[in-house]
Amino acid sequence: MKKTLVEIAALIHGTATHTAGIEITGVTNIDDAGPGDITFAVPPHLDKAGNCAAAAVIIPDTIETFPKPAIRVANPRMAFTTLLSLFTPKPDVPPGIHPAAVVSTTAKLGANVSIMAHAVIDEYAEIGDNTIIYPHTYVGREATIGSHSLIYPNVTVRENCHIGDRVIIQSGAVIGSDGFGFVTIDGRHQKVPQVGNVIIENDVEIGANTCLDRATTGSTIVKQGTKIDNLVHLAHNVVVGENCFFVAQTGIAGSAKIGNNVTFAGQAGSAGHLTIGDNCVFAARSAPINDIPANSFYAGFPARPHKEWLRSEAAIGRLPDLIKKIRELEQRLADIEKK
Repeated sequence: MKKTLVEIAALIHGTATHTAGIEITGVTNIDDAGPGDITFAVPPHLDKAGNCAAAAVIIPDTIETFPKPAIRVANPRMAFTTLLSLFTPKPDVPPGIHPAAVVSTTAKLGANVSIMAHAVIDEYAEIGDNTIIYPHTYVGREATIGSHSLIYPNVTVRENCHIGDRVIIQSGAVIGSDGFGFVTIDGRHQKVPQVGNVIIENDVEIGANTCLDRATTGSTIVKQGTKIDNLVHLAHNVVVGENCFFVAQTGIAGSAKIGNNVTFAGQAGSAGHLTIGDNCVFAARSAPINDIPANSFYAGFPARPHKEWLRSEAAIGRLPDLIKKIRELEQRLADIEKK
């Protein structure tokens, strides 16, 4: 694909600083950009972008001067995302059922569905219009998947789990595995049947090798717009609100209730049976053990307000010097007492 800078500016609703002689053939990052590429930059990376090999750079519309041809836009990251989709479209997947797929005669398939080799669609499962099921994926009995969804290879969607529209599930994810429920009697662990399900609403993305356990009874729920990274675990009966972020290796214990627009950074987690309010952020490796009010920023373990955690960490860093001073004072006191 080849576009002029002016054409690209129109596509991303921006303003080009140069109007002639510049053609763009690729979209990439600053480090890999070459003479035919366009990239993007925001502070503090503008100086680096100004000296890179790219033909042009997408920059914030608040930047008045820039040493290279540029397109000024309100949101460079969003503009870059738009161009990535334009210049590197995903290959078309023809609809149909591969001869090596196994599809139950009782399953219901929508229009333009693609079922690839060695996928299994079990009894009474339903697949919506324009959804793609990649190879070696299993969709269980009475499970449903909405329209325009992408289910990548080696995904397991267990029985009676329900997935909405425009959902993306990356390879190796397991939806609806048994929750970790046991009753211990006389030192022996008796399994509690996990008879609930998982509900994933519209526009959710599930990362590779992530596991969402089915509820003991009722539903484990991930509400619309939430994005879950790789290697995340949501235990049974967890309810996640809308537009949340779960970064890699986050773990949420059973029956936690998480509000809308909540972010858990890498390796963060939560104890079970908690309620976490809307718009909370948990720093990497933090974990709340009590209910958290809305609009909170927490860090550490046990998680506490971020500013409080910063003060504690600063104090810990001073402990060696403080211990040394205490020992010196103890020695001086001992010397005084000897006199």
